[in-house]
Amino acid sequence: MRTPSWDARDGTLVLGAHGTRSAAGEAALAELAARVRRARPGHRVELGFLEISSPALSGVLAAAPGPVVVVPLLLAGGYHVHIDLPTVVAAARPDALVAGPLGPHPLLTSVLARRLASAGLRPTDTVVLGAAGSSDPAALADVRAAARLLSVRLARPVTAAFASAGSPSLAQVMDRLRSSPAPRVAVASYLLAPGHFHDRMVDCGADLVARPLGVEEELAALVWHRHDEVAAGVPAAGHALAVRTARVSSA
Repeated sequence: MRTPSWDARDGTLVLGAHGTRSAAGEAALAELAARVRRARPGHRVELGFLEISSPALSGVLAAAPGPVVVVPLLLAGGYHVHIDLPTVVAAARPDALVAGPLGPHPLLTSVLARRLASAGLRPTDTVVLGAAGSSDPAALADVRAAARLLSVRLARPVTAAFASAGSPSLAQVMDRLRSSPAPRVAVASYLLAPGHFHDRMVDCGADLVARPLGVEEELAALVWHRHDEVAAGVPAAGHALAVRTARVSSA
């Protein structure tokens, strides 16, 4: 791993989350931010939200001292990563560096596998990777790549399914599996925190639904990995272009 080209202790790592109406979801994200701080004592880490929750990302960015690196607390590309977040950054802190989304990544795969094992996964279970979904084909491709990583880890097929936009939908996958003499169905929740989409997975009719990724050492390590990549000049594919586009459109 390359080291940052500037001392991160002189600046601020800003975690850019989507936002949620779930109190449990907000608490999980705040706890994740605390875990990120503990991973590198002496480094400034702030959490901001694109919508719904507080504090607003725009205000956090404007107040952040020193050089700023923004790491999206998002698991895949899509509107929020490529348009929404870069637009906020361009308006509030145009000098900030923006990292890529967290996933797909083997560290996430490790947490997913552990969550499934804790939920009671059996060797014969059919596994579905449940994600929120997106209208962006690249975001759906990111989730399918995460499903392939999990498939290799579990040594069995894993189907990506989406609770919102995207095909196949979670309902379609469950209908297909339930229409055949399939074994039990286990859903791995490809979400950071509890909330609306995880509730939909719980209610989808699967035999077991694992907890969201939540607050784990691997998540904190991955956040710092994304931070170090962009601070060291490793381009986050598509994100630098998105920031430049947002700056032009907001001018």
